[in-house]
Amino acid sequence: MLFVRQTLSNVNNSTPVFTTPKTKSSLAWVGLSDRVAAALQNQAGRQPNRALVFTRRGGQPLRPEYVLHRLHKLTEQAGLPRIRVHDLRHFAATTMLSSQVPLAMASKTLRHSTLSTTTEIYGHLLRHVALDAVKAIETALKEAEVA
Repeated sequence: MLFVRQTLSNVNNSTPVFTTPKTKSSLAWVGLSDRVAAALQNQAGRQPNRALVFTRRGGQPLRPEYVLHRLHKLTEQAGLPRIRVHDLRHFAATTMLSSQVPLAMASKTLRHSTLSTTTEIYGHLLRHVALDAVKAIETALKEAEVA
């Protein structure tokens, strides 16, 4: 588990400053898989500035444009389309919902303030939920006929 206490924001697009998260719900625990936790611990062990996991060589925070440039370089090398860093969030949401992670859990993982926010953005991915609901009703009716 990881507890989010601060975010790194850029003032005037140039000066990195630690701030409190944007919403109260963002100030919370985030579940990490064993694989992600091990990768973060490994990366943290390489950093001179223990407050940050990903830094420049001197321990200063990474600049957002560097992260984007590096992402573009890696996707190009992998033969993948060019994406934004935020697109990784959409990928995570899409993967969770298409893998039938419950909507409420996906919403909490994404740190949406309401379930309706998640539904509005990703509702088109929930066809399987509608189908499951219809099948559950059909099963209940069949069981009621037999009883």
